Amino acid sequence: MKKLFILALAAITMAFTGSGTKTLHDFKAKTLEGADFNFASLKGKKVLIVNTASECGYTPQYKDLEALYEKYKDKNFVIIGFPCNDFGGQEPGTSTDIKAFCTKNYGVTFQMMEKVSIATSPVYKWLTSKAENGVLDATVKWNFNKFLVDEKGHLVKYLPSNVKPMDADITNWIEGK
Repeated sequence: MKKLFILALAAITMAFTGSGTKTLHDFKAKTLEGADFNFASLKGKKVLIVNTASECGYTPQYKDLEALYEKYKDKNFVIIGFPCNDFGGQEPGTSTDIKAFCTKNYGVTFQMMEKVSIATSPVYKWLTSKAENGVLDATVKWNFNKFLVDEKGHLVKYLPSNVKPMDADITNWIEGK
């Protein structure tokens, strides 16, 4: 009886305290327009997070990212773009410059956030540290690295720059295959 009580108490404690790791839903950031964005608003949605740059060899991926978003946005899927100038100085513009570039050249309608530094962004610290996300360590080595986050805010997978947005790893995950 004592063992059953201890197990029940442990289960209740775990239910109220969680596993100790954060989820994406615990974060907030600023949008490209400067508005507050609470990632808790993404509960129930699959999320692709990507660090972007306007002057990179991978910049044409914006077109496929937008196509991916358009194809799946009505299926509880979102894309969050984080402009970043960390790699080769390839995102030198202001928020206004970045928004104009993305809209004019690629018709971007998915959510873009304020420009970040990967090293100091709380979201990227979580994405790249197993101690933070409970899943994996990842090193963002260049622009257009992709992270897949499930409906509960848990990190699922990291994909490097050369994986295209319409890759089967991404589309199959969105479709639940």
